[in-house]
Amino acid sequence: MKIGIADYGMNVWYGGCYDIEQRLLDLKKIGYDGIERLDEVASAAEALEKAALFHKHGMDFATCRGPNLQAGIRWTAALGKEYVWLAIGSAGSRDIPLFCRQSEEFAAACKTWGIKAIVHNHLGQACESQKNLEEFLDNAPNCGLLLDTGHLAAAGGDCFRTIEKYYDRIVAVHVKDYVFKNVKLGLDQWPERLRFCELGAGEMGQANAEILKLLKSKGYDGWVCVEHDTHLQEPLKDLAISREYLRKAGF
Repeated sequence: MKIGIADYGMNVWYGGCYDIEQRLLDLKKIGYDGIERLDEVASAAEALEKAALFHKHGMDFATCRGPNLQAGIRWTAALGKEYVWLAIGSAGSRDIPLFCRQSEEFAAACKTWGIKAIVHNHLGQACESQKNLEEFLDNAPNCGLLLDTGHLAAAGGDCFRTIEKYYDRIVAVHVKDYVFKNVKLGLDQWPERLRFCELGAGEMGQANAEILKLLKSKGYDGWVCVEHDTHLQEPLKDLAISREYLRKAGF
């Protein structure tokens, strides 16, 4: 497995990424293999330049997000990566049939370039609950899954069931933990209901370690990305805690 980060939370804390080379060096120092997405690239030349920077420092990435969907698909394929996120118009909708239809079209376009389209289960979006996710996977057979452990668990879903039932669809993994801020609130107010935290410090406890062990037992060898959507202190401190959690679990 490659252990990386999904750097959304870092960008929120700092206000953006101003020096990708320094970020790579900082993350490598605490034991990470890369960043999930090659991001904020406006041209093919810039994508190639940034990809070379990752390689220079022995770091890697899993996918590329371009200035539009076509560029993201083509540049990801050209850089030899495996997948792109579904980023279509209905991604934030609760209309599962519409999302499935559009996702299958997206997946067909990706297939012509030899890559996969994957759905990121996420609170507040189409694939939020276990029911939502299973309905999507059963009706969009050409789409893969980016299994987000924290988002699924926080929605009352079952990561272990999902792995057992849909293992052959899992292309990438986000590991998260979370703590409740106000458990009385519903999932429609999830940013006020909970916040994501370093691994092992929240409601999931050792579940992420067990989830990864199950994946490994089935032969999974893809990307595992730590993601902290929110930070209350310097992000590298949180990310170092999460990396140590994974080391102790054998990863």
